[in-house]
Amino acid sequence: MGLLSLAIWTPIFFGVVLLALGRDDQARVVRWVALIGALISFLVTLPLYSGFELGTSAMQFVEKGPWIDRFNVNYHLGVDGISLWFVLLTAFINVVVVIAGWEVITRRVNQYMGAFLILSGLMIGVFCALDGLLFYVFFEATLIPMYLIIGIWGGPNKIYAAFKFFLYTLLGSLLMLIALIYLYTKSGGSFDIAAWHALPLGSTAQTLLFFAFFAAFAVKVPMWPVHTWLPDVHVEAPTGGSAVLAAIMLKLGAYGFLRFSMPIAPDAAREWAWLMIALSLIAVIYVGLVAMVQQDMKKLVAYSSVAHMGFVTLGFFIFNDIGVAGGLVQMIAHGFVSGAMFLSIGVLYDRVHSREIASYGGVVNTMPKFTAFALLFAMANCGLPGTAGFVGEWMVILGAVKANFWLGFAAATALVFGAAYTLWMFKRVYLGPVANDDVKTLVDINSREFFMLALLAVAVLYMGVYPKPFTDVMDASVADLLKHVALSKLN
Repeated sequence: MGLLSLAIWTPIFFGVVLLALGRDDQARVVRWVALIGALISFLVTLPLYSGFELGTSAMQFVEKGPWIDRFNVNYHLGVDGISLWFVLLTAFINVVVVIAGWEVITRRVNQYMGAFLILSGLMIGVFCALDGLLFYVFFEATLIPMYLIIGIWGGPNKIYAAFKFFLYTLLGSLLMLIALIYLYTKSGGSFDIAAWHALPLGSTAQTLLFFAFFAAFAVKVPMWPVHTWLPDVHVEAPTGGSAVLAAIMLKLGAYGFLRFSMPIAPDAAREWAWLMIALSLIAVIYVGLVAMVQQDMKKLVAYSSVAHMGFVTLGFFIFNDIGVAGGLVQMIAHGFVSGAMFLSIGVLYDRVHSREIASYGGVVNTMPKFTAFALLFAMANCGLPGTAGFVGEWMVILGAVKANFWLGFAAATALVFGAAYTLWMFKRVYLGPVANDDVKTLVDINSREFFMLALLAVAVLYMGVYPKPFTDVMDASVADLLKHVALSKLN
């Protein structure tokens, strides 16, 4: 069993063990087993970074063995500069989410923790899969634990939100399955994704494949106008579910564009880039304006996520190295920042049981330590230089200006909107005099919450101040992808 198999199956193993533990009177044991499982799962991913060879776009830590011989389906894993950081990010966020749910979840604790650990393993599987059918199995399997997390531990309308989440994401994926079967037959009975990249496909086939993949990945990102499931799901999901959904699950769709849409259908990707850019700019500008009028903190951050992910797809489809690398950096930064924003809202919700901005005011007077963390994460969400939120957006804007000045100008307006809705929310929730009795009785964060937020604060600042380790890993793979797309166009 190689490092990638360990990264995938360690959290799944611990998740199954937790499901077997059973009763709520064992909650203390369950929490410790979950934390140990999450920490071990994170530690086994660290050698992937320390042993990763820079300067090459080749797949590394490759594992391959027969899975379904009859159909030539292999258990084929590997990571390159595009996927490596998402494996580490997923394992890291999983540790934070387990800590976040330590005291908050009091019923079915084993099932809650087990669902998150299993979900973590399945998402890592998506980023590592080099076999088309294996990718599809992992991609779809992630829906099951998240559906249960929303449907069991969610808010008053949790069943509606869970069904909406499941149906939106499943319907898009069915078109992707048809595309995968077509590629399987076209390649002479192979599910090898690398072999699909080299297939000589006609323009009609490429266009149909591009939109089949678009149906699956655009919903997952989510891009405008198929983003409407996200605010509902975020509002109803428990805090940990919102954090994982924003930090990792949205990235599965954006990752799919780089692994499937662009390299398999490069001509169609270039031909329809204008549409992707237009949809991305609508997400960045229009959805940013929608975020500004939200009264529910979770809804505001959910719409903010749609706007920030618009930067990602914009960066990918301007087809230059700094834009694509910027999109990848923005995905990682958004993982840290959006996860931190939702967990911060969770800290307040656990005390007041309201997400409405109007229920707060003057929180800084009673929770000064917590407000300091919330300010840092709000600034990162605005894209303040020195935080993770700045690096990716700045790179995408640079790439956009390189492609077309007005494109970069339009994208840069998002920084203004981002600052407007984030700082306005911060002002109304945290600043000024104490607004009501609920805020007057608030108690500042305890050591567990402090540690959880400190982990994310360190990640946000480290990436903002020193992004080189992140960009160095992805440079060779990004250059190779763009070369492949460019050469296909010439041919």
